[in-house]
Amino acid sequence: MANAPPPFIPGAFVGAAHHYRARVYFEDTDLSGIVYHANYLRYMERARSDMLRIAGIDQRAAMDAGDGSWAVTDLTIKYRRPAKLDDDLLVVSTVEAVRGASVIIAQRILRGTDTLSGETLTDGQVTAAFLSPEGRPRRQPAGWADRFTAIMNGEKIPC
Repeated sequence: MANAPPPFIPGAFVGAAHHYRARVYFEDTDLSGIVYHANYLRYMERARSDMLRIAGIDQRAAMDAGDGSWAVTDLTIKYRRPAKLDDDLLVVSTVEAVRGASVIIAQRILRGTDTLSGETLTDGQVTAAFLSPEGRPRRQPAGWADRFTAIMNGEKIPC
């Protein structure tokens, strides 16, 4: 097909950092064309989910098996500059700490498509805990902590 859209391109790891691209659409903005504050959290969530998927951490399989799911237990965010309609964004995520039942991920949203020339719009840090179906903290499934540690250290993700 001559006018077929390009295939979906997910985020990718660049060393120890996961890069995820997004674009600001009209639905993301308020009446002034500036991104509504809660939508930065959506961009960050999508980037984290993409990072886990690429790393082989199958959240859906864990939920379907009744093992549990991730929940954000702590979040800090600093808004530095506003994103605007039609901006290209880059969400850069790095694993900062890995614990038995949780992981801490730092995230930065930039205007532009690379970390060298992009303007930092938002910085955040998220702690996500793995919870049992009853809502209690539970150790991550076997191998997940190893994958997060490999990501944090910029190593090849174990199979």
